Amino acid sequence: MKADMLTSVLTELNGTSADIEASGVISTDGLMMASVLPAGMDEDRVGAMSAAMLSLGDRTAQELSRGNLEQVLIKGARGYVLMTYAGSEAVLTVLAKPNAKLGLIFLDVKRAAESISEML
Repeated sequence: MKADMLTSVLTELNGTSADIEASGVISTDGLMMASVLPAGMDEDRVGAMSAAMLSLGDRTAQELSRGNLEQVLIKGARGYVLMTYAGSEAVLTVLAKPNAKLGLIFLDVKRAAESISEML
């Protein structure tokens, strides 16, 4: 039931922008809770990579006195990976195209993360 509600939020998020290619809600220990990923993309790999990057981001923010981590943004030649906390126990990971309008995506991701946080 909860997974269906999370998937609904992700489907809506992916539909808000043609620039969003995939999204997933991942527990802070790396387990995929819900996802809307393209065929051929491995859920377990997305979950594990997200957990690893968040752990590193948390440590970096603390060690460099930047406060609590809010987001991790990775830019690659073929697009972006954006990770945002959705409550204290989950992370929203979004994959976006390289020419994405990041301001709009940040806004949509923030709204989706708030909805997910309320559900969990």
